[in-house]
Amino acid sequence: KVLFFDGRLSSSGMVSCAFCHDRSHAFAGAASLSLGVSGKAGTRRVPTLINRAWGKSQFWDGRSATLEAQAVIPVADADEMGMSAEGVAQKVRNIKGYAPMFAAAFGDSGITSDRIAKAIATFERTIVSGNSPYDRYVAGDKTALTKQQKDGLDFFNKKGECAECHSGPDFTTEKFANIGVGMDHRNPDPGRAAITGKRSDVGKFKVPTLRDLAHRAPYMHDGSIKTLAEVLDVYAKGGLPNPHLDSRLAPFYLDDETKRDL
Repeated sequence: KVLFFDGRLSSSGMVSCAFCHDRSHAFAGAASLSLGVSGKAGTRRVPTLINRAWGKSQFWDGRSATLEAQAVIPVADADEMGMSAEGVAQKVRNIKGYAPMFAAAFGDSGITSDRIAKAIATFERTIVSGNSPYDRYVAGDKTALTKQQKDGLDFFNKKGECAECHSGPDFTTEKFANIGVGMDHRNPDPGRAAITGKRSDVGKFKVPTLRDLAHRAPYMHDGSIKTLAEVLDVYAKGGLPNPHLDSRLAPFYLDDETKRDL
């Protein structure tokens, strides 16, 4: 936790993990695109860390299999934290107070980039959302949701088919989908295809968790959609046209009452 909130892990001494993963914003980015040590905006919205302990892969494109692997990438990115793995380890070694903390956690006071990644990842696994009204409802408390919320849940699971992708206790299959957002740009983000090299993965991004969604605006991988109502409009249109649009998407009628229920 101390490492996660310590800006000294960056080249400027100001940008910590928490600088972008804002805890008052459900550990996601508060802006569409966050700024790092270079002052340059990132290319994708900072995703939430909520319940990533159960994630099958990390980042919008799934490039990292574990939180440990994820933790070192922003550190070494020139525009994010602007350090190297060994550089940040050396910096932490020179900060009085860390050695006894590492000794308590790992058995000796050695400070390495691997241990720093393990420590940060271990803290990130404590960022958990649960026991919401929805959780209490499915656990048997039928008074936990209002009539409107139950109607929204019914549409979510049935006619709306939202649960096709947003399923399970974390409301995500952890798979990737192209719904067309950003694909109308001159040089659209290739998404998952940049990792796999597959043409079929162009424009695909991780299906995000819906946990604490109300605190995480703006939405989508590029932060281009400001409200949940606008997100629903995109789905009602059947996504945004492009050659790689997910075949499960199709236009459907969504009246104002149902939108409010959702």
